Amino acid sequence: PHCSAGLRRPLDSTRPRATEGYKALAKRGPLSNSNSDMRSRFGATLGRSALWPLRPSLPAVRSPLRALRRPLSTAALDAYSNTVVSTVETVGPATVAIQVAAPGATVAPPGAPPGEGAPGGSQGSGVIITPDGYLLSNAHVVGDASEMSVTLTDGRVLRGTTVGRDVATDLALVRLQTPGSVPFATLGDSEALRVGQLVVAIGNPLGFASTVSAGVVSAKGRSLRAKDGRLIEDIVQTDVALNPGNSGGPLLNEFGEVVGINTAIRANAAGIGFAIPIDTAEKAMKTLSAGGKISHAYLGISMLSLTPEAARLNNADPNSNVYLPEQHGALVLAVGPDTPAAKAGFRKFDLIVELAGTPISSAADAQRLVDETRVGQPLQVKVLRQQKQISLSVVTGDLSTRPERR
Repeated sequence: PHCSAGLRRPLDSTRPRATEGYKALAKRGPLSNSNSDMRSRFGATLGRSALWPLRPSLPAVRSPLRALRRPLSTAALDAYSNTVVSTVETVGPATVAIQVAAPGATVAPPGAPPGEGAPGGSQGSGVIITPDGYLLSNAHVVGDASEMSVTLTDGRVLRGTTVGRDVATDLALVRLQTPGSVPFATLGDSEALRVGQLVVAIGNPLGFASTVSAGVVSAKGRSLRAKDGRLIEDIVQTDVALNPGNSGGPLLNEFGEVVGINTAIRANAAGIGFAIPIDTAEKAMKTLSAGGKISHAYLGISMLSLTPEAARLNNADPNSNVYLPEQHGALVLAVGPDTPAAKAGFRKFDLIVELAGTPISSAADAQRLVDETRVGQPLQVKVLRQQKQISLSVVTGDLSTRPERR
C-alpha cells in the first residue's frame, strides 16, 4: 500500500543512507524472529524512505498473468448458474426414478415408499416426454420386466408398464398408469448440437430429488459398443459425469430441451458421458408406441479398421503368419457360424473395400451402411483376400434372430 506513495515522495537528504543503515544493523547483531523486534531495529535504523534509492524508479507495470488469476466475474457465474438452475427446475419434475423388482418379487404399489416391493431389483432414471405418461429410459434399466414402480419428484409412486424396448440402441418406452396429467419434458434436436455446447444431465435414482451434472458436448457421431456386441452409431459424447443411477435420465441443452438419453453401458469410461441422441430415441418411440418392432440388419462379422501403416507393420513382422493389404478398409476378424456372412462366404482376414457400391475405409463405415439397410436386403461386397479382389453377395439378417454366441 505504500509503494506508490514512496515513489512519489521526494528523498529526504537528512535520513541515513541505506549503506549506513546496513552497517548499523550489522553492529546490532542478527535480528530475532519477532516481528516487533524487526520493526524496531529495521525501521528505526533505516527508515522507510531510505530504502527507495535501492529500487529503480520505473513506472508500475501490470503483469499480464494477473488477469489469468482473476476469478470469473459475478455476471458470468450468474449466467452459467442461472442456465443450469433454470434447466433443472424445468425438467427436474419430469425426471423419474425407476425401480424394477427382482425376479419373483412384486413391484411397489401406487403410493408406496420408494423401493418397497422391489428388493434386490435394479434401478435407474427416466424422463416423461408426454402429458399422458409416456417416458423414455434405457433398455438395460428396464430389462425384461413388464412392470415397474416409478417415483416422481412430488412423491407419487406410479405403476409403469413396458411398451417396448430396443436392446440394440439401449432404449425403452414405458407407459405410466396415472389418472391425471404428469409433468413432461420437451424434446429438442440432437442434430443441432455443437461441440463445446453446454449440456446438463439429470437423474433421479432414488426419487424426490434430482442429481445434476453439467458439462459440454465433447464429440458427436461416436460409435459405442452395446452389451450385445453391436455398435450404436451417432452417440453424443460429453464430459458430464454420470452419477450412479442416472442411466436413462435426460441430457438437456441450455433451453431445457431433451437432446439425449444418458447411458452408462461402458463401465470403463471414467470422466466420459454418453447419450443416445434424442432423434434416434424419437424414431424408436414412434415405432414402439405403435406396437411395432424395431428390426436391425446384421451380417455376423467382427471388424477392425485397417490402415496402410498398420498393415505394413504387420507385414514386416517375421512372426506374422498373414499378409494384409496395405490400404484402408474394414478387416474381418471373425465370422459367426450360421450367419449371413458365413453363408455368403466371408473369411477371416478378408478386407472389405466396398459395400453396396460405396467405398469402405473403416469398420465404422461398413457398420453404418449395414445399419441403414433393411433386413433381408441383398448387398454386393468387394473384399481383398490374399492380394486378390473377390466379389461376394450377402443378404442381411435380423439381429434379433442372430444365433447365440458360444
